Amino acid sequence: MDSAAPSITPPPPGPGAAPAAPGGSAWGEARPLGRAARLAAVVAVLGAAVLLRVPLCPFALITRHPCPGCGLTRATLALSEGRIGDALHLHPLSIVLVPVVIAALSYNGLTYVRTGRVAAAESVQGRWVTRMGVALGVILIAVWIARFFGAFGGPVPV
Repeated sequence: MDSAAPSITPPPPGPGAAPAAPGGSAWGEARPLGRAARLAAVVAVLGAAVLLRVPLCPFALITRHPCPGCGLTRATLALSEGRIGDALHLHPLSIVLVPVVIAALSYNGLTYVRTGRVAAAESVQGRWVTRMGVALGVILIAVWIARFFGAFGGPVPV
């Protein structure tokens, strides 16, 4: 008498059925299509929040004061419409920061869809990257403090 359990095989797929993807569904997290769908859902939710003017800054929501990056989302929208003056009024560093943030987010998104790796831009290293990041951070904080003293049109409305 054989003590091994009998194996049960599923019936073959019917005509026109897509073959099963090895390792899970084509929409699963392990597949680029699934990761692209997840990324599209996140972008859609954030895009809807921006279009509906839902406040996204936890610092501003809690303290009722602008954070160092407050105004950058509105400045990005102004830049996308070609209103450079408005963008600079909303955040004086928008001309520099918006392209850097868009490049980092795009790189992260593409890397996530292709490989599943999250926060890929953090792996970009080098002396110049570190120096640029520190310099932008220091300038961002300096502009934030200066705006409380009336520079650059004062603090951006929250």
